[in-house]
Amino acid sequence: MEAEDTMYERLEEAWRARQANFPSEIEFVYPLDTALISLTGHHCDLDCAHCGGYYLQHMTPIWRAEVGGATSCLISGGCDASGRVPVTRYLERIKAIRQGRKMNWHVGLIEEVDLLAIAPYTDVVSFDFVGDDETIHEVYGLDCTVTDYVKTYQMLRRHTRVIPHVTIGLRGGAVGHEYPAMEKLQELGVDGLVFIVFVPTPGTRYADRQPLPIKAVANILAEARLRFPDRPIHLGCMRPHGGYRAQLDPLAVRAGVNKIVSPAREAVQLAEELGLSIVQGRECCVF
Repeated sequence: MEAEDTMYERLEEAWRARQANFPSEIEFVYPLDTALISLTGHHCDLDCAHCGGYYLQHMTPIWRAEVGGATSCLISGGCDASGRVPVTRYLERIKAIRQGRKMNWHVGLIEEVDLLAIAPYTDVVSFDFVGDDETIHEVYGLDCTVTDYVKTYQMLRRHTRVIPHVTIGLRGGAVGHEYPAMEKLQELGVDGLVFIVFVPTPGTRYADRQPLPIKAVANILAEARLRFPDRPIHLGCMRPHGGYRAQLDPLAVRAGVNKIVSPAREAVQLAEELGLSIVQGRECCVF
C-alpha cells in the first residue's frame, strides 16, 4: 500500500507540473493516415531480443508501397549488423512518395553522410534512445555503448527535428535503462519525448517474459513529466493491449502526458472527468 500511495503522490506532482506548463488539452491519436513503410521488407540482421523482426511483418515493403490517401509516412526497416537502417537504398522511390506528405524516419545509429542524403525528405526522426550499456548488448547484440547513442542523437539534432523514444521495460520487462536514459536526455535537451512499453512478442528471445508492472510504468511517466515539465510527452503505440492498457492509459493521463496513441476507453473517460479538451489526431504522434 505504501508503494501505491507513493505512486499516486508522484502522479499528483506530475499532474500539477502539466497544469502549470500546458493548456487543458490532450490529444488521442489514431494514426490511420500514416503509411507504414519498410526499407528492408521483413528482414533485419539484428534479431533483437524484444522484436526479432516481428513488427516488420506489419509494414509494407517500399517496393510494394502504395500510399494512396496517406498524408504522412513512417519510413523504417530492419537494421544491419551495426544497428543502422539502410536509409539511402530507395531514395528515388522516397522522392516519389514524399510529394505532399510528411515523413517520420527510424534510422538507427545513422552516419552523418546518410542523414544528409535523406534530410530533404525528413520532417522528424524517431530515435530509440537507450541509457544502459548492458541493455544495448543484451537486447540488440551490438558492440556499442550509450556514448554511441549520445553521439548519434547530437548529430541528428544538428540537422533535423528529433524525438527520442524510450522503451520502458526494454530489457525483457525489467527496469534498467529508463532512468539513466532520462537523466542523459535532460543533459542533452529534447523537443519532446515518446515512451513505449515492452510487449512480450511471439518468436523472440523475450517471448516468455512478463510486461513491466503497470505501477512501475506509471512511475516512469510521472518522473518524465517532472524532469521535462514543459516538453511534450507521448505514450506511443507500442504497449500491451487489453486489461494492461485499460489500467495504464488512465494513469498516463494522470501523469500528465500530452498524447496517447489508440487510448483505452478508460483514459478517454478520465480525460473528460478531468476537464481536458480532447483533440483527435490521425497521424504518427511525433507530427
